[in-house]
Amino acid sequence: MSELSVFIVSAPSGAGKTSLVRALLETMPQVTVAISHSTRPIRSGERDGVDYHFVQPAVFQRMAAEGAFLEHARVFDHWYGTSRLAVESEWAQGRDVILEIDWQGARQIRERLPQCASVFVLPPSLDALRYRLTQRGGDECAVIERRMRDAVNEMSHYAEYDYLIVNDDFEKALSDLQAIVRARRLRSSVQRHVLAHTLRSLMAQSPLV
Repeated sequence: MSELSVFIVSAPSGAGKTSLVRALLETMPQVTVAISHSTRPIRSGERDGVDYHFVQPAVFQRMAAEGAFLEHARVFDHWYGTSRLAVESEWAQGRDVILEIDWQGARQIRERLPQCASVFVLPPSLDALRYRLTQRGGDECAVIERRMRDAVNEMSHYAEYDYLIVNDDFEKALSDLQAIVRARRLRSSVQRHVLAHTLRSLMAQSPLV
């Protein structure tokens, strides 16, 4: 289990984080996303247990008090948290785990899992971010303005992350994210487990010093 990774992926709302992660999962089957718990209302088209585990605030607070979350934070007036059991379950099945969380949750994960890799996804500009938020539809101007303010605050924490990706060209941003995952899997500490048989065979043929 120690050779498996946790990847934190954070971004301001509208930067395209979720689309990038979904595309990554289609190309890398041994990577999965830990489904977060949330107290916000379910939206049209969402499915409980697929997009989030939607729970009542009282249930969420009880879980938090019991230490069920690796991280949890209040975002946009609602609580979000990553279940410790969800991550451990994916590890048990041999999968690397992606956590789509904000900077608050990322800080908590770094404290508990200092070996994790953290990625921050940036929009190419504030104008591009505003356009994406507007194109989503359904949000009033006041909501968009609040999301823009929150986006600037979120982006101010970019220096806390190991990797930065600018999502201007989607395919390039996806390639960058894939490269980060591949590089983490090629670390010596990981490859010693993956290539154990090959390494034993090679070392058996090593000349005596």
